[in-house]
Amino acid sequence: MEILSCTKQHEHFRKRVRDFANEEVIPNVEQWEKERIIPKSAWKRLGEEGFLCTTISPEYGGPGHDFIHAYIVADELVKTNHFGMGPPTHSDIVVPYLNTFASEKLKKKYLPGCVSGEIITAIVISEPGAGSDVASISATMEDDGNELVLNGAKTFITNGINCGLAVVAFRDPAVDNPYKGLSICLVEEGTPGFEKGKKLDKLGMYSQDTSELFFTDCRIPKENLIGTRGAGFQMLMQKLQQERLMVSIFSVGAAEYLLERTIKFYKENSGKGKVVPNSQSNQFSLVEMATDLKLGRTFLEKLLAEHMEGNDVVTETSMAKFWTAEMVNRVANGCLDIYGEMGMLEKDPVSRYFRDMRIMPIFAGTNEIMRQIIAKRMGL
Repeated sequence: MEILSCTKQHEHFRKRVRDFANEEVIPNVEQWEKERIIPKSAWKRLGEEGFLCTTISPEYGGPGHDFIHAYIVADELVKTNHFGMGPPTHSDIVVPYLNTFASEKLKKKYLPGCVSGEIITAIVISEPGAGSDVASISATMEDDGNELVLNGAKTFITNGINCGLAVVAFRDPAVDNPYKGLSICLVEEGTPGFEKGKKLDKLGMYSQDTSELFFTDCRIPKENLIGTRGAGFQMLMQKLQQERLMVSIFSVGAAEYLLERTIKFYKENSGKGKVVPNSQSNQFSLVEMATDLKLGRTFLEKLLAEHMEGNDVVTETSMAKFWTAEMVNRVANGCLDIYGEMGMLEKDPVSRYFRDMRIMPIFAGTNEIMRQIIAKRMGL
């Protein structure tokens, strides 16, 4: 029985995304990995094809699709021989803050550019001293007449170099309660006092630009505040659920891609006189990974259906995030074992995904944080 109600239109959309990936993404992967960034021209092409911000209303320039379309884009792009495409982060993690909480004026100003790819966004939360513990953010936001003055340093920011619009969390130093002093505002690229640091040299995800961002007496108009002042923590907690759901989509899609490639490699290269033993041990390993993926995909699609219905799935999303993040790393490790020495070569994606997927248990809230959330909701 099909869990998600996918129509012929959904399948046609998936084919369009897959064809685009084969024709305009995969041929450029090696160059993007080498340059450690995806050019803005690629973002504009995604926008032209209607693959950015797929759930945004036509009122703001979007196609107004359901969330299955967002799922399809993320699921296909993670299978392009690298994990560096930041568009799902832009479309389904960052832009929802603007779409849900921003004023009508800000929506009309920025959302059409987000849909077209003219504007690339970044969610700016992590700091040198604050990661999963959002309440410990120290970057400050203070009043000065009709302006807000921003100060602080942020790090590990996805799309940090390319971003033209940053959705940033700051603290009001006059509020002692760490959960009531956070606010979120929009800062445009080029605003005096807003500087981009160096592109970080990471373990994996080479083609995704990740950087430090700095705010030094950066002044923005008060109208750039999104949502209610002091409600930043609640907004983050609400939207982080979809971010964690996206991590599960990435993890399951990447694991499927890896296993598909590894099974093909095994069939072609195992047996007497070949590089891979045709052993029961290897067969059992592949069977176990395939079982993990069947379970993961089924849980993910059920969760997506409930998310689209607006159900409370905080517990299940936290479960999916930590389980799929660990599952994709088990699969990456198991596939590397099957490949053996051949897996050490950069010509096949197994070594690349082995590096790229290591971040999954860490970002969007560490897996330890996920377990804490679940334990609390279980009354433990």
